[in-house]
Amino acid sequence: MAIKVLIDVPVEQQALQTLEATGKFEFNVVDPPEEMARPLGPRRVSDVEVLFCTFPPTNFDDMKAVKWVQVSSVGYTQLLDHNLPGRGIRATNGRGCFDVPIAEWNIAMMVNLARDMPQLMRNQAAAVWDRAAIFQREIRGLTVGIWGYGGIGRETARLARAMGLKVHVLARGVVGPRGDVYHVPGTSDPAGVLPDRVFTAGEELEFLGGLDFLVLGLPLTKQTEGLIGERELRALPNHAYVLNPARGPIIQEQALISALQKKWIAGAALDTHYHYPMPPEHPLWKMPNVIFTPHISGSSLSPSFLQHLWDIFSVNAERYVKGESLLNELTADQLAGG
Repeated sequence: MAIKVLIDVPVEQQALQTLEATGKFEFNVVDPPEEMARPLGPRRVSDVEVLFCTFPPTNFDDMKAVKWVQVSSVGYTQLLDHNLPGRGIRATNGRGCFDVPIAEWNIAMMVNLARDMPQLMRNQAAAVWDRAAIFQREIRGLTVGIWGYGGIGRETARLARAMGLKVHVLARGVVGPRGDVYHVPGTSDPAGVLPDRVFTAGEELEFLGGLDFLVLGLPLTKQTEGLIGERELRALPNHAYVLNPARGPIIQEQALISALQKKWIAGAALDTHYHYPMPPEHPLWKMPNVIFTPHISGSSLSPSFLQHLWDIFSVNAERYVKGESLLNELTADQLAGG
């Protein structure tokens, strides 16, 4: 009997047709899909075994037969209130879909900060001809430190090494192979061999003291919220730049403002923030040493997002049928909020 699958995400037609052709699945596609939780008819969901969504329906308890939930997002807080481990339900996320665009944002921001492109743009707007040395710097030979070595960190490391930067990593443990975690073919550092140096817990200040760029690649958790404050920012050289494509609150807000205003650091590129949207009076908007982007380094509007998301689901669907381990499978501890 075919496995009943409910799809509540945008469809990549080729991938769906390929899975349909196997005869192993019976698909029910919600049209239009929604990036929000809302109820779906109890008769529609009661016998569904696999749910592919961004948010489970508000009547998720009506899904008596569900055994596996694939979410389109990297974050999975929308699953935490549903007691999936207690119900024996497996869950997987969209980790890896955004690694390439966010890593490219990281490289672009390093070049833009090193050459002070914001000031060049201001000069252009004011018709100012200024060929100062600061606009002619290069990043080759500099050191980028990546705090957290997941998919975004690994793809950033690959690009950075290709451009001649030294790569330092601060990780929770030994850097090595990632196992069953999705990455776009030809990208990332799946074997964990690219860093020039790896630092671990207790070596934070030594790690920070040798950097030209700090890139945050951490999830926002109870343990990482406010992780970087005045102590950490002062540990960076005053010529260093901070890049945050991860989550705004990982850096303490007032400490970051002080670091930029008082020149503890040279500048920052920020794609994640403390308010959505940031209020127009917030001081970060107008700081000349800040590049400020509205959380677009990686998003579902990226032209490759849907393909990558369905790559994950397609591989997992075949593995699920065979009873194998799944890509990006979340642990019971993660699903319990740990």
